[in-house]
Amino acid sequence: MATKKVTSLEVAKLAGVSQSAVSRVFTPGASASKKTNEKVLSAASELGYRPNILARSLITGKSRIIGLVVSHLDNYFYPEALELLSNALQKKGYHVLVFMASKTSGNIDEVLDEILDYQVDAIILASVAMSSNLATRCVDAGVPVMLFNRTQDDDRFSTVTSDNFLGGQKVAKFLIAGGHKRIGYIAGWEGASTQHDREAGFIEELKQHGRSLYAREVGNFVQDDARQAARKMFTKKEIPDAVFVASDDMAFAVMDVIRFELGLKIPEQVSVIGYDDVPIASWPAYDLTTVRQPANRMVAETVSIILECIENTETKPRRIEIDGPLILRGSAKISDKSNKE
Repeated sequence: MATKKVTSLEVAKLAGVSQSAVSRVFTPGASASKKTNEKVLSAASELGYRPNILARSLITGKSRIIGLVVSHLDNYFYPEALELLSNALQKKGYHVLVFMASKTSGNIDEVLDEILDYQVDAIILASVAMSSNLATRCVDAGVPVMLFNRTQDDDRFSTVTSDNFLGGQKVAKFLIAGGHKRIGYIAGWEGASTQHDREAGFIEELKQHGRSLYAREVGNFVQDDARQAARKMFTKKEIPDAVFVASDDMAFAVMDVIRFELGLKIPEQVSVIGYDDVPIASWPAYDLTTVRQPANRMVAETVSIILECIENTETKPRRIEIDGPLILRGSAKISDKSNKE
C-alpha cells in the first residue's frame, strides 16, 4: 500500500508554528529563528517530512536547479572541477543536474530541450559550445547561460577560464630557457577556445625568441588520438627534444608511448609539459611538469557570476581569465635559472 505523504501543515501543527514558518525553514536563504528552526526540523524528522521542491518551484517561479553540461568527463580535470562546482552551488541552496553533450561536436543542441524542460534557473556549459540560435532561445526563456573553461564569440555569455594564452607563453619561455632547440606541440580539439589560446600563446612566445614549431600533431583531447600523434611525431629521423601537450590527459598517453613503445628517456631525451595539473600529474609514474588550472578560483568566480545573473537579469556578462602557475616537476629539463616550485 502507498504511504500517505506528510504535508507541511501536519509539520506545522506538531511543531506548534505556522505553515509559513515551515516554509521559511525549508527555503534556502529565508529567515527563521533558531528556536523555530529546531522545532520544525524535529517535527519534520519525527513525521518523515520532505519538502516538495517541484511544487514550490511552481509557486516561486524558481526551481533552484542549475543545469551543468559537460562532454569530457574522461578528462581528469572535469570530475574534480564539477565536484567543486556542485558542492559550491549546493551550499548556496541549488541543486545541480548534469547533462552530457556530444564529444564530437562539443555542442548542446541535442540536450537543450531536455535541459529547459527541467525549468532550470541557469545553465553552465563546461567546455561545450552553444549555437547562436540556441543562445537566443535561452535568452528568450529568461535562463542565464555562462561558460566554464571555454570562451565563445557571443557577448551574451559570461565566461571563466584560466589564462590559456599566458599559460602557453610560460611553457615556451621555460623550454627556451632550458636550451631546447626542436620544440613540438600536440594540439587538442581545434574547435576548442582553450586549445586555440594555449597554442597561440605558445607560438607567439616562440616567435618572440626567433623560434617556430619544429613539429605539430593533433590529439583532439583524446588519449587514443594523442598516442597516435606521439607515434607520428617521435618516429621520424630527428625527433623533437621537447613537446608541449595541450592537456595532462593527453600528456600521460604521450609519455607512455615515448617511454614504453619507443624506448626514449624523459626528460634526458625528450622534455614533456602538459596543461591542467590534475592529481595524477604529481604521481611518481608521471611527475609531469604542467600549467595548473586554478580550479578553486575558477569555480568561485563561476558560482558568483551565475548566482548574480539569476538574482539580477540586468547583470552584464563578464569575461574572467585567471592566471595559473607553471608547476615544475621531473618530466622536463630545468635550466640553471629555474627553481622547482
